[in-house]
Amino acid sequence: MAIQVVILAAGMGTRLGKPWPKPLTALSDGRSIMQQQMENVTKVFGDKARITVVVGFKLEMIIEAHPTASFVYNEVYDQTNTSKSLLKALTASHEPGVLWLNGDVVFDYKVLERVASRIEEEKSFVCVNTSATAEEEVKYTVDANGHIKELSKTVKNALGEAVGINFISSSEKADVIAQLTACGDQDYFERGLELAIEKNGIKLEPVDISDLFAVEVDFQADLDRANAGLK
Repeated sequence: MAIQVVILAAGMGTRLGKPWPKPLTALSDGRSIMQQQMENVTKVFGDKARITVVVGFKLEMIIEAHPTASFVYNEVYDQTNTSKSLLKALTASHEPGVLWLNGDVVFDYKVLERVASRIEEEKSFVCVNTSATAEEEVKYTVDANGHIKELSKTVKNALGEAVGINFISSSEKADVIAQLTACGDQDYFERGLELAIEKNGIKLEPVDISDLFAVEVDFQADLDRANAGLK
């Protein structure tokens, strides 16, 4: 069975301050962030992976760099946030569940090995780091059954933070699409997941990858940490 993988890469990446799409930022080993992601996906899933990239800002650069991928265009990338980019991708996806990555996450391929069985079993999840709860990051809490309850940057008494690698099952995808549609233009996709938990009762499991390398690159200091982790 094919594994649908989405990379969210439509944003302008203003905080990093580069004149190109952030996923094309070069790492110390010569690869771009997106190339590192795609190689990880291929290493773990092989020819079963079907990669779709949501593009917007300077999309021609991404398409030229990765011509074998499929692409979905967020034409209002400069007016919307990740909720609307993910909505575009899920709406365009096929029947099975969808694994998606924020386009600025540099990570160990072993993260995907850890979640591969959950993807095969169509179990929705959010990869989390329980060793950090930075103010700028998306944080989470769980309910009595251990499923994600809250998921946002404003969560209090958080158990950890989301790292930007997530999966929604085929059976819960329609609920997430409905709630992403209801989100405001500036909402992050996590708001759509929160609404789907609250209103539709979807079950998202937190998968702890704290022992593995994963850095979401927002600022130069993050890029420095990502490069250090590659060595």
